[in-house]
Amino acid sequence: MAGFRAQGSGPIDIRAIPHPAVTLALAFNPGTLVVEDATGRRPGALVAGLAFSDLQVRGRDMEAVQIRLSPLLAYTTLGTSAAELEGAVVALDELWGRDAERVQEQLSEAPSWQDRFALLDTLLVRRYEAGRPERAMPPEVAHAWNRIVRACGRIRVEELAAEVGWSRQRLWARFRSHIGLTPHRAAKLVRFHHAAHRLAAGRTPAGAAAESGYYDQSHLHRNVRAFTGITPTTLADEPFLAVDDLAWPGQAPPVTRTGRSPEERKRPPTDPEVPSAR
Repeated sequence: MAGFRAQGSGPIDIRAIPHPAVTLALAFNPGTLVVEDATGRRPGALVAGLAFSDLQVRGRDMEAVQIRLSPLLAYTTLGTSAAELEGAVVALDELWGRDAERVQEQLSEAPSWQDRFALLDTLLVRRYEAGRPERAMPPEVAHAWNRIVRACGRIRVEELAAEVGWSRQRLWARFRSHIGLTPHRAAKLVRFHHAAHRLAAGRTPAGAAAESGYYDQSHLHRNVRAFTGITPTTLADEPFLAVDDLAWPGQAPPVTRTGRSPEERKRPPTDPEVPSAR
């Protein structure tokens, strides 16, 4: 969870970088926030699925909160699964109705960032506890996702299938029906996520490729192109990655997050966090 303030600094126009999570964005207070993809523009409050593409974030004089949710928890908290989103962007009021507007109003009235985070923590826990149990994630799929995360994307589908006692074909089908990606593409997305942060932290493309488990630099180049349409060198300078203090500790734009103290944010970059089932 991160909070953004962009006031008096000119317009924002940045590329959103795919992340192995379902992303919830809530803008509040005067100003504008618009996210635009190939299907159109969506203002204010929205949800983006896994492995989105060609997403631009534009805004001016606004405050916003971004929440990254594990796909294992997306349905019970948001009302739609990662598979139903399929990498698309939808307006939050399509999922929550008037509740989306009420949450934005409450965020605007909250006196501090910590109050806003606490408000959203309470909201998400309440929605999770009220979720429909029949749509809960199968434990085999949850295990496969968490293993992909822990392995930083460096695990074979055959190994995952053996661990859960399913055939490769069954795991492939069930994983895709709940997560929205095949296990293989999910692993590629998690590996890309780690490589992107290493590039942003100053690693060379060759170094980032070696540290992230790619065969060579050209393999990394193809993967980055597939998820972003840009080169690894260009990706390293994308400002949207700066929302993660692990990429540029101490150099991020005005952002506040829960769970990490200022001292922790000054530490050298380590493995970036990927939402799992916690």
